[in-house]
Amino acid sequence: MKKQRYILLFIFGILLFPQANYAQVDFNKKPDDDLGDNEDAYQEFFFEALKQKGIENYDRAIEALLKCEKIDNSDPALFFELGKNYSQLKNFGAAEDALQKAIKKQPDNEWYLDELYGVYAKQNDLENAIKTVKKLVKYHPDYKEDLATLYVKTKKYDDALKVLDEMDAELGVSTTRDRVRNMIYSATGNKKDQIENLEERVEDNPEEEKNYLSLIFRYSENNEKEKAFETAIKLLKSHPNSEMVHLALYKFYLDDNEAEKAVVSMQIVLKSSQIKPEAKMMVLSDFVKFVAIHPEYESQLVEITSNITEDEKGKSNIEVAQYFLAKGDKVKAVAYYEKALEKEPDNFGVLRNVLLLYIDVENYSKAVEKSDEALDKFPSQPIFYLVNGVAKNKLNQPEKAIRVLETGLDYVIDDHKMEGDFYKQISISHTQLNNTNKAKTFSDKAKQLESTN
Repeated sequence: MKKQRYILLFIFGILLFPQANYAQVDFNKKPDDDLGDNEDAYQEFFFEALKQKGIENYDRAIEALLKCEKIDNSDPALFFELGKNYSQLKNFGAAEDALQKAIKKQPDNEWYLDELYGVYAKQNDLENAIKTVKKLVKYHPDYKEDLATLYVKTKKYDDALKVLDEMDAELGVSTTRDRVRNMIYSATGNKKDQIENLEERVEDNPEEEKNYLSLIFRYSENNEKEKAFETAIKLLKSHPNSEMVHLALYKFYLDDNEAEKAVVSMQIVLKSSQIKPEAKMMVLSDFVKFVAIHPEYESQLVEITSNITEDEKGKSNIEVAQYFLAKGDKVKAVAYYEKALEKEPDNFGVLRNVLLLYIDVENYSKAVEKSDEALDKFPSQPIFYLVNGVAKNKLNQPEKAIRVLETGLDYVIDDHKMEGDFYKQISISHTQLNNTNKAKTFSDKAKQLESTN
C-alpha cells in the first residue's frame, strides 16, 4: 500500500474533492424551487460525514453519507467516502460495492482504485488485488513492485520475474527487488536462472562490485567453487582496491592451502572499515582455527587483534583467549579475557571463564577481588560464590570462606556436582580450623553426592 498517497489524500481531500468532483452541484446557485435546499442539505450532510470520520465515528459518517445519496447519487466522491468508512468498519463487501460505484462514475481516478486495492489487500483477495494494481501501474510505476509481490504470493513466478525485469531495465537493480527475486528462485529451486541473471549483470555492468559479490555467493551456494573463485579473481582485477572480495578469497586460499595469501586476505578483511563487524568476527574465528593448525602465524593473529577497532575488540579478544585456552596457555588466555572484560564487563560467560582461570593460575587475590565484583552484578550465581570460597581457602581465610560458601549453597538447584564441590570446600575450611568432626560431616556429604551421580 502506498502510505504517502493516503497521507496526501487525508491532507488535501477535503479541499480537492469538493472542487474536482462536485462540479455538477453548484452550492452558490440561487434556488429555482427546492433545489437550493437540497444542495444545502447535501453539503451539510457531506461535511458532517467528514467530521464524524475524522473523530472515528464511522457509523455516523455512513449515516450522513447515505442521506447524501438520497439527495444526489451522481457524485463519485460520495461513494469513495462511503467505501473508506465501510472499510474502517471491516464491512469489506459494502466497501467494495461503494468503491466500484465511484470507479464506474470516474474510471480514471487513482485514489478510488488505490482504496479498492486496499480493501482487497485487507481481505487477502489476491486475484482482485492484482487486477486493480494492473490499472494503477499506469499512474505510478511504484505499483509494479506491489504487482510483483502479489504474483509471488499467488505463485505466478514467471509473471513476477517479467515485472522485475521490466523495473530493472527502467530503474536499475535494487536491493528490494533482488530480495523478491531471491524469494522466487528459492521457491522454484531454479538456481540456473538466478545465476544467469547475475552473470548478465556482471557482463552489462562490470563496474558494479555488488554484482560480482552476489554472483560469487550464488556460485558458492551452488557448489561451483571454481567459477566462484574465477569471479573473485575477475573482481580483484577490475577493482584492485576492493576489500569485500577478500571475504570470499580467504576461504578459497584456505581450502587450497595457500596460507600466505589466506593470511593477507584475512588481514585486509579484519582491518576494513567497510565490512560489518559480524562478518569480521566470522573471519577472525576462521583465523583462530587456522592458527591452531599453523601456529607459526600466531604473531599475525595477535597483531591483527590489536589493530581491530575499539567497538570490535571485546569479541575479538574472546576469540583469541579461547585460542590460547585451547592451546593450554592459560596465562595468555587470562590476559585476553581481561581485555574482553574491559569492553564487556557484564559478560557472564567471560566473567566465569576468567575467574576459573584465576584459580588455575593460582592468582587467588585476583580471584577474590573479581568474584566479589561479580557477586555484586550476579548475586544469585553459585559459581561465583564457589570461586570466592575456593580462593579464600587458598589464602587461609577459612571463616570468610565458610560464610560465602554457605550463602552460595542456597542458590545451587538440581546440580549435585556443584553442590558436592561446595561441601568439599566447606570441609577444607573446617579442616583449616581444626574442626575435624564438621570437616568429616561435609566430606561425607560430598562423597554421598558423588556416589549418586
